[in-house]
Amino acid sequence: MRLQAAIFLIATSAVLAGSLAVKSAVFQKETSSSYLELVPLKSLSLSAFTLCMRVATELKGEREVILFAYRTRDFDELNLWRELDGRLAFYLSGEGVFFDVPQLGALETHLCASWDSSSGAATIFMDGKKSLTKIYKKGHNIRSGGKVIIGQDPDSYLGDFDANQSFVGEISDVNMWDHVLPASTIQDIYSGKRGPRGNVFDWENIDLKIRGSVDVITFEL
Repeated sequence: MRLQAAIFLIATSAVLAGSLAVKSAVFQKETSSSYLELVPLKSLSLSAFTLCMRVATELKGEREVILFAYRTRDFDELNLWRELDGRLAFYLSGEGVFFDVPQLGALETHLCASWDSSSGAATIFMDGKKSLTKIYKKGHNIRSGGKVIIGQDPDSYLGDFDANQSFVGEISDVNMWDHVLPASTIQDIYSGKRGPRGNVFDWENIDLKIRGSVDVITFEL
């Protein structure tokens, strides 16, 4: 789906909800200092999640790209990456789970990752299409008390950033739930239908803290 069409669909949903604008975060260049901090609506003590966003990037070649980072004082609790070889992966306090999916590009992709501790079921969705299921970190729990940022990978608590891993591109519609959404709901959200807003992060009402050179663009309706 082209960027303009995706923005229109998000805007249409916002109109139905009574909202007057949609916003998008633009990271224009590699940096070791610029990022967005996302303030959650509830504790990130999680035994399951669904994390969705719309993302576009022109970064190519063998380069890691951080898409989402949640770190506590001592651990990377949940990180979502584009790997050196283009695969997507997420990490829960240790070794990650990897998905061989189409590469991200300049045309906006609706991306979701989901995981459930009780079964270990881990999946990726791209533009409403579900990956195969992998079993990962059964019985694990994500701990609370950290910070969530977009744009950098913190190797310490909100520090030790590497420009060569930073995100360059555009991210919007970041939503997170404390449970696994049905595939049909994710497909509805991708297609622009009004779906449930995230109860951990709700992009329509999110509190964003801008650090450094990040442009948050608002599209007035």
